[in-house]
Amino acid sequence: MPKFMFQASYTPVGVKAMAREGGAKRRGAVGAAIEALGGRMESFYYAFGKHDVVVIADLPDNVASTAFAIAVNQTGLVTVSTVVLITADEMDRAAKKAVRYRAPGQKKLAPGKK
Repeated sequence: MPKFMFQASYTPVGVKAMAREGGAKRRGAVGAAIEALGGRMESFYYAFGKHDVVVIADLPDNVASTAFAIAVNQTGLVTVSTVVLITADEMDRAAKKAVRYRAPGQKKLAPGKK
């Protein structure tokens, strides 16, 4: 199952609501939403910095991942962005994959790729 990282930032109103409800309840709500989409939440962390929450989850596909992001974003209390994660083995397979690509301004294909 594909793995996704969701990075979320609360709006000021969202922070107030989260503080009233509590962090553990929010973790439970997120996990329940992911499970309802056929997925599994691997981890949920509150964070310092640009993002207030980081979630790693397995979901069936990009459609389920996008549905989750849409549901969260349309509340107006949280802004979520999605990162598709790949394994080291997938990176190795991608690096070995032949790609026919010509860079802008070049007349020939990049060397080493057929």
